[in-house]
Amino acid sequence: MVEAIDIPVSSTERAEHHVQTPTLISPPESKTPPTATHKRNQAALAFNDSDRNSEPVDPSALQRALESFEQAGRVRERTPTASPSRKRQRIYGDRFIPNRSGQDLQASFSLLHEDGSPATPSRSARRTPHNELHFQKTEEANRTYSAVLRHEMFESTVPQAMPQNLSPTETGNLRASGRSHTPPARSNSALPASALTPSTPHKNLFSYQSPRHSYSGQPTPSRTPQSRHGINLNARSEIYSLSPVKYSSQRMLLSPQKTPRAVAKVPYKVLDAPDLADDFYLNLVDWGSQHTLGVGLGSCVYMWNATSGRVTKLCELSDDTVTSVNWIQRGSHIAIGTNRGYVQIWDAQSQRRLRTMTGHTGRVGALAWNEHILTSGSRDRIIYHRDVRQPEQWLRKAQGHKQEVCGLKWNTETGQLASGGNDNKLMVWENLNAEPTFKWGEHQAAVKAIAWSPHQRGLLASGGGTADRTIKFWNTLISPNGPSASSIAAAAAAASAAGTGGEPPAPTPPANLLNSLDTGSQVCNLAWSRNSNEIVSTHGYSQNQIIVWKYPSMQQVVSLTGHTYRVLYLAMSPDGSTIVTGAGDETLRFWNAFKKKERTGGLLSMDSHSVIR
Repeated sequence: MVEAIDIPVSSTERAEHHVQTPTLISPPESKTPPTATHKRNQAALAFNDSDRNSEPVDPSALQRALESFEQAGRVRERTPTASPSRKRQRIYGDRFIPNRSGQDLQASFSLLHEDGSPATPSRSARRTPHNELHFQKTEEANRTYSAVLRHEMFESTVPQAMPQNLSPTETGNLRASGRSHTPPARSNSALPASALTPSTPHKNLFSYQSPRHSYSGQPTPSRTPQSRHGINLNARSEIYSLSPVKYSSQRMLLSPQKTPRAVAKVPYKVLDAPDLADDFYLNLVDWGSQHTLGVGLGSCVYMWNATSGRVTKLCELSDDTVTSVNWIQRGSHIAIGTNRGYVQIWDAQSQRRLRTMTGHTGRVGALAWNEHILTSGSRDRIIYHRDVRQPEQWLRKAQGHKQEVCGLKWNTETGQLASGGNDNKLMVWENLNAEPTFKWGEHQAAVKAIAWSPHQRGLLASGGGTADRTIKFWNTLISPNGPSASSIAAAAAAASAAGTGGEPPAPTPPANLLNSLDTGSQVCNLAWSRNSNEIVSTHGYSQNQIIVWKYPSMQQVVSLTGHTYRVLYLAMSPDGSTIVTGAGDETLRFWNAFKKKERTGGLLSMDSHSVIR
């Protein structure tokens, strides 16, 4: 047992000690040590002694000690870095004149853009829905509203935040007056010096300050406009107008507007095309000069006569499949590329094979005629030029692509060949040269869609795949190293970014690039209209639409939908009024997309739906 230590205490404390809980002894199995009663007694004794010897506390001293303790633990608040600015002096007058100096009008209303409107499909993530039937009227209404708003507010000028040619003294005077001067768009040097200073109004009850020039750029009269010999009798003056719209804006609204061209939203004819391959890199549909449509289905080639509507089977390959078809510019000869790398030439009129040419080790996915020269592109990355009049298999070889060649188009006017490949490269070759004249890598996906403009010499359009989605326009008649507007603007932006220490400058676009448009979908084919300066594009992921664009503004004329798969194939009729599209849904759809030069009734007299086999 633990022995108790005898400590002399008073009788009262001894009595209180006996009343407390007795000493606890731990059992033999427990590891908890027994309670130390002597420590508890010592603590109680020390507490009683301190109570006996303590003195009363001064309340004021205690209060000061608590305050000092709180101040020591409190974090000191920081004073503001800048003194609060003084409020601008108010100017009272008989009317309120708004001040637009602190607003970014260009960003708010897009006043500097001709087509600035809420429904503009370009330069923003918001695009016009392609299934809307009246989107052309909506865009036209938005453009009209934007034009009227700009004309009503500023006429032909846009205000600036501060005059550019004012002296520091004049600038200080403007700031002191509490309102900034809005100069007209033209130079202020031609105006007298007194026109820039505020003027006192003539015989007004209340005084106010106003610049001499309004936001429209015209001098603000100091009195009601009157004739020298009497009052203003002009009935078209704005002081007599009962309309909130200016007379000039009324004339603009009442002027005759050009109505948009009406295009049928549904195909006038649909053909079933079983086994039409859903392969982006193939070219299986082409429309010949003799109004005959050639289609490759599996291992067979079928012909559809647009005049009679008759379907004919041209050939069937043994142990091979058709990967491309292309008609000669004039005549009845058609070239067929196969999966085994052969190129066959057939006479469609007599339905017999003329010759088979070899040379490729991969499938031939692209063919292009230039008179008697037949050019073929293959998965083996080689382009062969073949003279069909000579017995040799090929005349010249061009090698520049790193992957499959999937697009080929000749420009017979300039003798240039455009080629696109799965290596995201677009190349332009002069005549039969072995090295390309231009080699562009601006696209971010495979380049299959290629088209030469029949209206502008040397103008080339190209489209990229799913990762690119853009249509780009190129000028192939200038030097690849010459300056262009886009390159100059990019160089200026790069210089400003380098001066401010921002992000590294973007690569300068080539001088030949004229324009680039993001369509939002995979571009599969491109074709120029022969009758108007318009271009049609077919798309894949994700909307599978056909769009007719107005060049060079690139405004949508119409958007056609109906295919449920990627619209991989496109061909145009010889008269340039009809296009046919093919997709992996195994259908061919005919659209009246463009105007006709001569009215022909051959296509409209046929059935609305038939089978190509």
